Amino acid sequence: MTDYDVGAIEEAVAGLRQQVSDLHAELPRYDLVIWTGGNVSGRVPGHDLFVIKPSGVGYEDLAPDNMVVCDLEGNVIPGTAGSDRSPSSDTAAHAYVYRHMAHVGGVVHTHSTYATAWAARHEPIPCVITGMADEFGGEIPVGPFAIIGDDSIGRGIVETLSGHRSRAVLMANHGPFTIGKDAKDAVKAAVMCEDVARTIHIAKQGGDLVPIPQDKIDALFDRYQNVYGQKPQGGLS
Repeated sequence: MTDYDVGAIEEAVAGLRQQVSDLHAELPRYDLVIWTGGNVSGRVPGHDLFVIKPSGVGYEDLAPDNMVVCDLEGNVIPGTAGSDRSPSSDTAAHAYVYRHMAHVGGVVHTHSTYATAWAARHEPIPCVITGMADEFGGEIPVGPFAIIGDDSIGRGIVETLSGHRSRAVLMANHGPFTIGKDAKDAVKAAVMCEDVARTIHIAKQGGDLVPIPQDKIDALFDRYQNVYGQKPQGGLS
């Protein structure tokens, strides 16, 4: 078994523990989860580690010191705060994403209502509103059906999103997973995924959807990622 410098690890993850704990409050705030479902994780900068919520713990009981620190194989780091708790049941999926997508610094999973409804139909969300072109650069794709418990979901996420501009994937019959530059960016993607899933679902009830031409999607995505805001840093790549 690997010997870990627990003190050094705790120093490295202190700020991230707080951030990941705080970000979990955004999921119920935006009605993306119920009960104890859903999870947020964040990669530890400069280390092959990530921080994720404990399994089956209510959102009101989450705190920095019960966030769980794992290596990139999904193993809990012994001796660290929270190591007496089981990590999220989706830990293997998060770990697989971090191992295979070095540019990803945050992963989020929810069962948000409208995005999950699209996933239940195995139907990608088409890019028919400018806000979706801005945020996702095109459609939100559907990933393969996979069983929870090993890295099958992670493999599906990586296979679907590799080379894709979307930061969200609808895992078939399951729900959305999102990725980001960091945990906050991945949470934003989860919020925006549900927002466009709801809007476009409602639009479909009134008739046929009208697609945005690809060149206009490209222009909107480029502007939003590289010009919009105070300090644009470009999209996740």
